[in-house]
Amino acid sequence: MLAWTGLFAFLGILALGLKNSNRGPVAVGETAPTFSLTTFDGQTFDTNTMQGKVVLVNFWASWCKPCEQEAADLEAAWRYYKDRGDVIFLGVDYVDTEKAALVYLDRFDITYPNGPDLASSISTAFRTTGVPETYIIDKNGKLASFKLSPFLSLEEIKGMIDPLLEP
Repeated sequence: MLAWTGLFAFLGILALGLKNSNRGPVAVGETAPTFSLTTFDGQTFDTNTMQGKVVLVNFWASWCKPCEQEAADLEAAWRYYKDRGDVIFLGVDYVDTEKAALVYLDRFDITYPNGPDLASSISTAFRTTGVPETYIIDKNGKLASFKLSPFLSLEEIKGMIDPLLEP
């Protein structure tokens, strides 16, 4: 009896996981998943501290060649918005080593906050399908837009963020 109970519990957990993976990424208009990110330098960002701000969450990895294509544009966008105080960029390092990630950040002179996705908890919450992926959350905590491929220009990034900053 105990073996059957264990088997059914396992199958139930497996079914929930499959259901979640078949749902695809978080949809525009949905409340963004709650998460907490501790950066490589020890800062902590969580959904409670980001209320009222536009948040760009970029999933990347040091081994990801398409991530390299957008690195300079993401950094340029961060430098454009960082002094406003109402825009936050967060880099979420996916399935990587800290050493390789820090080399990547240094190589591309990335200054916005970045941290590891420990146990893939953030990517699981967003139901990512790979890297690079970027999710933009509006000031009300709703997913405003997402991109499942690298950004092609600074203007493309600004075009997704600027409308969210208008009163």
